[in-house]
Amino acid sequence: MGRPRTPLIDRARITTEALRLVDAQGEFSVPQIARALGVQTGSLYHHVDGRSGVVELMRERVADAIDGDTIDLEPWDTAMAAWARSYRSAFAAHPRAIPLLMTSPVRAPKVLAQYERAVGRLLDAGFGTADVMTVLVALENLVLGSALDLAAPETMWELPDDTTTPRLARALAATGPDRADAAFELALEAFLAHCRALLEATEEVLP
Repeated sequence: MGRPRTPLIDRARITTEALRLVDAQGEFSVPQIARALGVQTGSLYHHVDGRSGVVELMRERVADAIDGDTIDLEPWDTAMAAWARSYRSAFAAHPRAIPLLMTSPVRAPKVLAQYERAVGRLLDAGFGTADVMTVLVALENLVLGSALDLAAPETMWELPDDTTTPRLARALAATGPDRADAAFELALEAFLAHCRALLEATEEVLP
């Protein structure tokens, strides 16, 4: 028999199947991907560098949904806010992938390039070199925590009745349907306000 015109596997198919598994069960294995694609496990190693390689493929796929051009908006805080919203939306589409991606070193070239742009944007805005990664990691913590919140059940507090926790019951009743979005915007604005103050302090000590 000749070779099939369409390869049974490639990096795109591997990525799609890995994300499908993670979305469904929060985890994946290389043999699981191979079985789903109908090939031997060893065949995958012709395309990826084992499990860590699959994780980086997933990272690239998720990060592709982030609008990197938002980093170039003016002023810098508008850029960071727009980037954060796009970042959150991309990861909210695959919340169960977040623990895998956040506990593995970032090696994907396209993802590193986006970080490079973000670092450059903050440096150009006047942030000190020693502060830039702290700012970015703090923003990531905010974004990824909120992405997980978007995947949470609509009702996170199950009250037996209104008498044991009356104030909590009233607060929950007064909360609108966009609780997660409102909480994210509140935290994002507080974060940016702190960053503005940090930038002002940095500018004051410059000669």
